[in-house]
Amino acid sequence: MRSTLYLLLGTLAFCIGLAALNGSSAGSEFADLSPADQATFDPLATSMRGYLLAQIALGLLGGLVITSEYGVRTIVSTLTSVPHRARVLASKAVVLAGLALPVGIVMSLAGFLVGQGTLSGAGAPHLALSDGVALRGIVGGGVYLALAGLFGLALGTVIRSTTATVTTLFGVMLIVQAFAPALPGGVGDWVSKYWPPIAGGQVVTSYRDPALLSPWAGLGVMAGCVAALMAAAFVVFHKRDA
Repeated sequence: MRSTLYLLLGTLAFCIGLAALNGSSAGSEFADLSPADQATFDPLATSMRGYLLAQIALGLLGGLVITSEYGVRTIVSTLTSVPHRARVLASKAVVLAGLALPVGIVMSLAGFLVGQGTLSGAGAPHLALSDGVALRGIVGGGVYLALAGLFGLALGTVIRSTTATVTTLFGVMLIVQAFAPALPGGVGDWVSKYWPPIAGGQVVTSYRDPALLSPWAGLGVMAGCVAALMAAAFVVFHKRDA
């Protein structure tokens, strides 16, 4: 559908614009930061902040892969043509991942290049593509966004409603992350460390916070959560009537 292309292009434009704004703002303020804040300055996260919206966009795309069929009842025709339900859902997952992974890498690369160029122009610390942490952020960011798409597919399969899927995506990926620091004591610390979208988001950071998981470990938590939810989606899709 044309809306898919518009969604992806709009998200790409947002990621680029946010990278430019963040880079310009952070770069101009860097010299005025305290030594402690300068030591924890994260040029990679500064330019990759657009992933927060991109994860919702690709999660929504993943949800629509299945909920749109339930919405217009074409799921009945699909399952009549291909009665093997696991094959139907697996095919949707493969096609979605095949689209979301390269698109996620392109979004991460574009945000990185624009953000680092802006930081460089402002005289603030910045990264080059040859830096290992930069490649990890770009590739890992693409993998994270592909996982977000599969997360949306799994949610959509279980919930079946586009509206409820979108609401759940916002809650899981944005609202919990925003309010995690305000949660009391150990609960807040646990959520900030192990909540899958927060843990997975560590892959697009260059500053290593000892209180949080390492980038690849965090991405592993996100991948494990998506795998578990996809397994549940396969079970529900197999057992539930169309």
